[in-house]
Amino acid sequence: MSITAHLRASVQLPGGAALVSGFALERRGDGSHRALLRRGHGLEVHELDELLAGERAPAAVFPLPRPGGQHGGRSVSPDGEFAVFAGPRAVRAVAQDGTTRWEYPHGCWGCGQSRPHGADGQQGCDGPVSGSCRVSDDGRLVWAHVASVSAAQHRGEHWAVLDARDGRELARLPLKHPDSAGSRQLAHPDGAHIGLSIGMGQDGVLLHWARWDGAELSSWGVDRGLDRILADVHPGHPGFLTVEHGGEDLQLHALDGTVLARREPQQGEDEDPPCWDHDCGFVDADTVLASTIDADGDPELGRHWLLDARTLEIRGTVGYPGGPVDSYARPLGDGTWLTYDDADGTLNRWSVAGR
Repeated sequence: MSITAHLRASVQLPGGAALVSGFALERRGDGSHRALLRRGHGLEVHELDELLAGERAPAAVFPLPRPGGQHGGRSVSPDGEFAVFAGPRAVRAVAQDGTTRWEYPHGCWGCGQSRPHGADGQQGCDGPVSGSCRVSDDGRLVWAHVASVSAAQHRGEHWAVLDARDGRELARLPLKHPDSAGSRQLAHPDGAHIGLSIGMGQDGVLLHWARWDGAELSSWGVDRGLDRILADVHPGHPGFLTVEHGGEDLQLHALDGTVLARREPQQGEDEDPPCWDHDCGFVDADTVLASTIDADGDPELGRHWLLDARTLEIRGTVGYPGGPVDSYARPLGDGTWLTYDDADGTLNRWSVAGR
């Protein structure tokens, strides 16, 4: 069954692919989204709704703490007063005028050493490995996945809870598999819990949930966490969505990790079974959107699929006006989703026709 999509908005946006398949889109506790786009030596912050309505001026611009250097994750405070950057040797909070509010130093992601690197002591070893950070939805905490240094000077990793005012460490969770290549943090809409998905290349994925109540850090890993990527959460759904590292299935979980539903990709026209792409999520509380663009390897065969958000039963494929869309899709949770056209640099917002 084909379900017709309706084009809600379209805007020319060079680099907008990072909003669809990347970490440049940040969802706030009220369900709205901000685009965090790197432009030259600065991080531009845009309200997504305004950007799609044609507003090109950013709401804020933060100078990058290491212009031209590699950066891990970044996050912006709810009031837009400061941004936090996960660098190679420190997490740094920066004001719009470039002033450093505070810095949380840690081991080097490249070599695992604590000795000074470079003129400012914070230059890291070149490499693709990095951490991540997330300002809490109430603006009071910063969650940071960082490199640790043991007494034997071997690199480890931990997840730190920092006071957003001064960067003071409130608590930390040591991580048992210090082999990450990168990570992503996703705040739960309940305002209390936060998820951490750590990619370890071919070795799989670690998945943790945690909560800080002001006095105690409670955390738990998800069973079979070595092969499941944290994909999305939604205010109207009690749990979260994951995709298997190799794309073999989607699963809905209760917050404690219990599997509520599971769905394998539907057999396509090829002999080999398709795989789900890593980009999937909640269109709304009742609907999940997932894709098999990569698995099919052909724009004419690639598909976006709509599934029931409670059972993961497949409702049908998305039919786009003008023909197939060869793009990943980023559901926004409000009944719409984004795609990006690399050919003309257009960011598009869609909904199901008639809604």
